Amino acid sequence: MFLVLLDVTIVNVTLPGIGRALGTGLAGMQGVVDGYAVAVAGLLLGGGALGDRFGYRRTLVAGLVLFGAASLACGLASGPGSLIAARAVQGAGAALLLPGSLAAVTRMFPDPVEQARALGAWAAVSSTALPAGPLLGGLLVDGPGWRWIFLVNVPIVVAGIVGVLLLVTPDASDAFGGVGRGRGRMDVAGLMLAPVTLGALVWAVIRLGHGDGAGALAAAGAAAAGAVALVLVERRAVRPLFPPRLVRAPAFLGANWVSLVMNLVTNGTLFVVTLQLQQVQGRSALAAGVMLLPMAVPLVLLAPVSGALNARFGPRLPVRAGIVIALLGAPGLLFAGPDAPYAVLVPTLLAIGIGDGLIVAAAVSAAMRTAPSGLAGLAGGFNNTARQVGTALGAAVFGSVAGPPLHAAAFAGGLHALAWASLALWLAALAGTALIRL
Repeated sequence: MFLVLLDVTIVNVTLPGIGRALGTGLAGMQGVVDGYAVAVAGLLLGGGALGDRFGYRRTLVAGLVLFGAASLACGLASGPGSLIAARAVQGAGAALLLPGSLAAVTRMFPDPVEQARALGAWAAVSSTALPAGPLLGGLLVDGPGWRWIFLVNVPIVVAGIVGVLLLVTPDASDAFGGVGRGRGRMDVAGLMLAPVTLGALVWAVIRLGHGDGAGALAAAGAAAAGAVALVLVERRAVRPLFPPRLVRAPAFLGANWVSLVMNLVTNGTLFVVTLQLQQVQGRSALAAGVMLLPMAVPLVLLAPVSGALNARFGPRLPVRAGIVIALLGAPGLLFAGPDAPYAVLVPTLLAIGIGDGLIVAAAVSAAMRTAPSGLAGLAGGFNNTARQVGTALGAAVFGSVAGPPLHAAAFAGGLHALAWASLALWLAALAGTALIRL
């Protein structure tokens, strides 16, 4: 989890340096973020289903190998196209790691109270990637160069493989090749249609933001056709990727809606604030990384607190508290401008960090508690899919609304519009918590 999230945060702070080195503009930088996020989001459900069928230990090892190989390819990329393609393969590896790690934790701690605390620890460890990413990214870009933000993954992957083999005990599906959902045919058509549909939707938003109406319309048409085909396929599938008993559970839907909105606003804000600090105001990557710490540090410190509150009061209280705090910070972007001091951004960054720190573990717990027996991997895949869909849409939507940072006045106007959009999104997430009745 640390590894997967590191490659979200470490990339954001280094985007301006990557753009300069590879000669790509805002659309290319959005592609570096979304090539990874779309692949993760689109393939996570498949990763969860593979874990349920073949065992979480096997899928964790396979995900680490794929992630490490793709990281090496990213570090050796010769242009924006090859980098975005390698980022997509990285996302495929992450799609095995995310649900596998979550399912392994919930299987090892079946007691609800122990599980809530374990998920708090899981969220805390993974959240250390948030402060580590900007700082490490800034050091590497300002030092040996942007390629090392990917090459540094390789030794971490090796350590991860050793750790999984030593510490994660095999389950029945590792030994016998299939429990839970059984050994029948997998929903291959659903696995293929999900990432295509999401990718087309994200690309439509990006093209619309860059004034390419024809390209946006074509991508939106492809997304709509993919969505229709996905619904038809799922209705006929023997073992659908979207099991009705899972997706109709109100608490499950509410928890995933909150997770989607949280990542959309958080990563969208991270994307545009990074551009504001570096490309509008001319700060170094390392300086920008340090300035993003008010968003990142509370996530690490509050994840165990969220786990403890969840264990005692249930998930709805910490989720609602986190949303309200994050909502109160949204208006801070109204004061952002080309020459605005850094202090005007701190309330927004801090509120998001505190809010997310309370939300993450509790929202994951709410989603996992509703999962029927044998669908833990798929439930984890759903929750992480919701979060990664939010990540992909965050970079696409916020980047498109803000526009190119080289037009400083227009960019500031976009940030002001995003303050109101963030407020509306947090209110929508708060409304969704009414479904979480655990």
